[in-house]
Amino acid sequence: MGKKKNGYQRKRTGVLFIYKRTLILICSVLFLLTGIAAMTSAGPAYRLSSQALTEWTRQMDSSIYLHLLSNENKVFQSMQTEETPSIQLADLLLQMMTTIKPDDPRTLLGSEIPGFSLYENQIVIAGEGTNYTNLPIESGQPDHVIEEEPPTDTKEEKEPEEEKETKPEEKAPSTGDKDVVFIYYTHNHESYLPSLDAKQQETAYNKNANVTDAGEAMAKRLEELGIGTVADQTDIGAILNEKGMAYHQSYEASRPVVEAAVSENKDLAFVFDIHRDSLKRKDTTKEINGDMYAKVVFVVGAENKDYEKNLKLATDLHEKIEAEYPGLSRGVITKQGAGVDGVYNQDVSDKAALLEIGGAGNTVKEATRTAELFAEIFADYYWDAEKVQGGQAQ
Repeated sequence: MGKKKNGYQRKRTGVLFIYKRTLILICSVLFLLTGIAAMTSAGPAYRLSSQALTEWTRQMDSSIYLHLLSNENKVFQSMQTEETPSIQLADLLLQMMTTIKPDDPRTLLGSEIPGFSLYENQIVIAGEGTNYTNLPIESGQPDHVIEEEPPTDTKEEKEPEEEKETKPEEKAPSTGDKDVVFIYYTHNHESYLPSLDAKQQETAYNKNANVTDAGEAMAKRLEELGIGTVADQTDIGAILNEKGMAYHQSYEASRPVVEAAVSENKDLAFVFDIHRDSLKRKDTTKEINGDMYAKVVFVVGAENKDYEKNLKLATDLHEKIEAEYPGLSRGVITKQGAGVDGVYNQDVSDKAALLEIGGAGNTVKEATRTAELFAEIFADYYWDAEKVQGGQAQ
């Protein structure tokens, strides 16, 4: 009798176990279907998009993924070093639920303080005086663009050009009839207050005296140094007005210009978009040998999938500037995330960079001085690279 009872209990336990497993399976399927339905039927503002997932995973430290992979494949354990941080479960859960990193207060303040979202920008190389309190600030929508020429008495007098000693026996290198540098201006009306006899930054936009002067000075000096250059004169501001586009769509408006130039001329390798910063003069000015220069900062869009190549170019140029004129370069930063373009048309070339030359408080002359100096430094960089690659100058 006892054996029959024990057999019945075992059978009953087995049936209950099957029922329990079946119930768990059904509940899991229902939960999964309910979750999918919720995500697909919710309004766009509440859906879990691939962009949201990308942003969430981007916030996670790479060492976390290395730890997870090493648990499944021991080969990955060899990639861990003594410096590889261990996973703190509490910190990891907090970061997963809130995207707040306990060791980085910027991730908390960035969403609470207006304008502090600049924390998304990363200082790759900090130049003299550069920190997270004075990162480059892109110009906002101009109240109006001054149409007329600046007053004559406020224009800076051109300095007499110094005669450069040349050695007739030495043939200067040249790219010949090849243009290898393309210069353009997404915000072509950005100007400099002192040269306009203006005081408010909102009025630092002029059709005649602006960043194109710096670009032209750079192009002229590059040509003198044997480097074929195209300085595009497309009025992107006019395109915005003609097409009824908003100011934040400037890069969308300038993109066809860059794409056309690069596709039509296969020799164009270097692409520079010239801007000016909106920071105060104290952050954007450097004195060198008694003359005032507008500082330059390199901006690289980190949302371009191949941005590392552009970052390498910006880093190399910054280092050359720093070696010859310490403090002239404010450094190299990357931009991504909400509120910025993140690509800046730099996906059209792996040798593209955005140059912020000076700020609204600088003068046109200070900007052109820097542009000419940059041209000389770039020329050294270019010809050095040609020698390494075995290129033949004409």
